[in-house]
Amino acid sequence: MSALPEGYRLTEDQAEIDMAAAHAFLTGSYWAKGIPFATVAAAISSSFCVAVFHEDMQVGMVRIISDFATTAYLTDVYVLDAYRGHGLASAMLAHLQAHPKLQGLRRWMLFTLDAQPLYAQAGWNVYPHPERVMVRDNPDIYQ
Repeated sequence: MSALPEGYRLTEDQAEIDMAAAHAFLTGSYWAKGIPFATVAAAISSSFCVAVFHEDMQVGMVRIISDFATTAYLTDVYVLDAYRGHGLASAMLAHLQAHPKLQGLRRWMLFTLDAQPLYAQAGWNVYPHPERVMVRDNPDIYQ
């Protein structure tokens, strides 16, 4: 598992997740631009989240949607710009991939525009059968 640099701490305690901080980032992201705070709060409350803090500030987060038996969907992975390059996303991903609740899953999934190299380092691959994957997409729902 990737270690965090000194001065950082990782939590999976859902009571510690800073929904306002997550919303502040996500509402400006390419994948959730304009997302309402209530939607972020509902998503976090219904998911398994891991966050990284520097001192008392949440600087990164990842959210997993899972049945904890067969499938996990990795989403809303972020690290604030000023804190990138310290292995924080890799540490969150390693923590989740090693987590006892997420072992024995048949499939993990994610969507990413530009972070394929990060996930490839952690053993992720492009799905070999894209013809089997279908989506219902509404990318402008928050505008």
